[in-house]
Amino acid sequence: PLLASAHESSCIRLWSIQGNLMKELLPFAGRPSGPLTALCTDIFNKILLTGSKEGYVFCWNMASFLEDSRNIKNAIKEELCWRAHAAEVVDLFIEEEKNVVVTASIDGSVRLWHARTGYYFGFFGQARKFHLTDTSRLILPSDVSGFSAIIKEESKRTEKKKIVYPLILDRDK
Repeated sequence: PLLASAHESSCIRLWSIQGNLMKELLPFAGRPSGPLTALCTDIFNKILLTGSKEGYVFCWNMASFLEDSRNIKNAIKEELCWRAHAAEVVDLFIEEEKNVVVTASIDGSVRLWHARTGYYFGFFGQARKFHLTDTSRLILPSDVSGFSAIIKEESKRTEKKKIVYPLILDRDK
């Protein structure tokens, strides 16, 4: 068993039951994350979802890490990121049987998303019925302008590198 905590610095910390820090995670640097405000897992703790103050949802795959947390090759992979709300995400959960993520925001809306792709299904209170099997229709809520981003394994976090720009004129170049 693990304990997970989400922090204002966008950091997720995974703890053992004994209180030892096992892993620290940061969302992919290419996406704005901001303070994390919500956190949940599936019933097997293989998928970790976090919601942020900026309205983003991040999806992490923890399956290989949970098999053997001491093996460095078994990393936790961020798989998906999408803008779920224009305001802060205050709660979220995953419904595995239907493969749906439900998010709630301080704007008062509750929305449904496809768990593996981040496709928008709709919001509670809408006139039309939810079509949970059709993920081919790319629709977005009116207050969100960007589609979900699938994080590739080869993507690396950007690190600040010190670059030296000498102020010397090189006429040969």
